[in-house]
Amino acid sequence: MMNTNHTYYSKFLLLLKFLIVGALIYFPLFGHLNTYPIRIWDESRLAINAYEMYEDGDLIVTHFDGKPDLWNTKPPLMIWSQVFFMKLIGVNELSVRLPSAFGALFTCLFFLYFSNIYFKQFWPGLIVSMVLCTTHGYIYYHGARSGDYDVMLTLFTTIYALSFLIYLEKKDLKFLYLTFFSIALATLTKSVTGLLFLPALFIYSLIQGGLIPLLKNKHLYIGILMVIAIVAGFYSLREFQEPGYLEAVKNNELWGRFNNSLDGHKGNFWFYINKIIDREYSYWYMLFPIGLAIGLFNRNKKIFRLILYSLLILCTFFLIISSAETKLRWYDIPMYPFISIVISVFIITIFNFLSDLNFIKRNGGLKIIPFLFLLAIFTYPYKRILDVTFTPTEVPWDQDFYRTSYFLKDAVAKKKDLNNYFIVYEGTDTHLLFYVKLLQEQGNLIAIKKKESILIGDHIITQQQHIVDYITNNYNCEVLSQDKNLKIFKIHGRENPD
Repeated sequence: MMNTNHTYYSKFLLLLKFLIVGALIYFPLFGHLNTYPIRIWDESRLAINAYEMYEDGDLIVTHFDGKPDLWNTKPPLMIWSQVFFMKLIGVNELSVRLPSAFGALFTCLFFLYFSNIYFKQFWPGLIVSMVLCTTHGYIYYHGARSGDYDVMLTLFTTIYALSFLIYLEKKDLKFLYLTFFSIALATLTKSVTGLLFLPALFIYSLIQGGLIPLLKNKHLYIGILMVIAIVAGFYSLREFQEPGYLEAVKNNELWGRFNNSLDGHKGNFWFYINKIIDREYSYWYMLFPIGLAIGLFNRNKKIFRLILYSLLILCTFFLIISSAETKLRWYDIPMYPFISIVISVFIITIFNFLSDLNFIKRNGGLKIIPFLFLLAIFTYPYKRILDVTFTPTEVPWDQDFYRTSYFLKDAVAKKKDLNNYFIVYEGTDTHLLFYVKLLQEQGNLIAIKKKESILIGDHIITQQQHIVDYITNNYNCEVLSQDKNLKIFKIHGRENPD
């Protein structure tokens, strides 16, 4: 009976720990996730891809504005996830962003699982998860709260990297197959980027003497064939349905981004390091060299091997993305879990030191001290991340830029009537097109048009000053309403009919 009670008590404590973790990471990941309108560039492009897939039911060929999309040529695992949530909760900002938020959640849960398997402890997994979820670059722009590829990619690259480490430690085949399955999912998320951890896995297995036994293992080749079958199966099917797709992939994803700076996205070799220090890991980065030193000189061989492995992943991935001509600030997100591991070694070392002090062990009332240390070190970064997530506010330049987006977002929510209205906007307009499509689906006559296509009687929405000047200089018009840089005109006639 006592053993049964002890088992129930242990399960209750484990459940309580997971609930605490869930509560802690809920607010950075999910709090007010739908507050901001859909953002320009990748998020809006994926949102439109997902909406059109939701509408047309074509799960293989992604479409943009009614045509096959050969600009965004990545496989559609992220888009499939967005479509799933659109069917579940409707088409909105939340359904676009939930796959990333859940990707971050599952990454944290995998850290807890890995910690239990590798260290037989709960707390290292919690500490790594908290460092990761209080990292600005991981949570914010293009991160866990955006409808972009990178956090879902990071989920699968993290799983396959850590699963491979467990396999080398335990020789448990299920972790080898989990490695290969996650490699396939990473590739289906963001194409060749999902493979960029593989050089580190090869180097580590060579260093640790595990390469030759692995090469002799038939399950290695079964796993490789599984990845090829899954990935090549999708690419072949897409090429069959849309000839020319593979050529677009080669030009856009393989040689294009590496050899050329696409769309002017440039940076020097230290672009990502400078960004991590200045912004993305600005609170934690100083602990990285300390954690690295503690890990590499640690008597605990498991810590040493984990830090060596993490360092190999970080160095090889950094060298690859830093050597590419195209550089974007979110390309380094797959590094963040392993940066968090290295940083966490310092925090775990202090936590374990305090927990093992004899006078603390002997005095039950003092056992709270290690947890007070965790509270002290995480309170400020946790508050900082909540300031930009749970209570989100736009910076002034984004308030101006997304003025029309907020206006359209309200219209989709039936707070405004925009039937028979037109938006005049020059430049990339995907962040507006998403809402226009939703309003059209609701039965509204609304569209984005060029300034040269303005007709007498039109209601025109615009926020760009040069468009405002064009309308006022060329048309007899009436300003129906104005919200700072956003204006709505009623066009009565031409200013110079001749």
